[in-house]
Amino acid sequence: MPRNIIILNGSPRPNGNTSALTAAFKRGAEEAGNKVTEFHLSRMKINGCLGCWGGGKNADHPCTQKDDMEQIYPLYREADIVVLASPLYYWFISGFLKNTFDRLFAIAECDPNYSVLIMAAEGAGFKESEHWYDHLEKHIGWKSLGKILCGYVTQPGDTEGKPELQQAYELGHSIK
Repeated sequence: MPRNIIILNGSPRPNGNTSALTAAFKRGAEEAGNKVTEFHLSRMKINGCLGCWGGGKNADHPCTQKDDMEQIYPLYREADIVVLASPLYYWFISGFLKNTFDRLFAIAECDPNYSVLIMAAEGAGFKESEHWYDHLEKHIGWKSLGKILCGYVTQPGDTEGKPELQQAYELGHSIK
């Protein structure tokens, strides 16, 4: 049965290493018959959460703020799997992804059941991000399908020839 997958790509580089990994994942997932929608968050207008507790009351507009989250909410509701993709910024996910994820609180009751973490980094210090992801997953009740953590990639194209690129493709392709 085909799955609905959304990729929340928090990289500011449309042709960077995180995007290369998500492209490989997406290609594999689509070849396996899944529907995949990728959001390039740096190209979208997404404000930070205001902590107003006003969200979740209107199904058509779950957040009190009206911005590009309106594009994400409907597909997130239908998603079976959410992919959190980000470059590693100071041992954590990018601000683009953090803002977006915070805003999903307005429809928290609609969380998908499965998740994937995809990250690229100049070094290999993923420990803090993995800790956050593992605790998030436990708290929300997600089941992780896998993590693709690609270190020692700085410039666009540095993922070429790296095993993580093939692993991203295979992880996407394994989803049926």
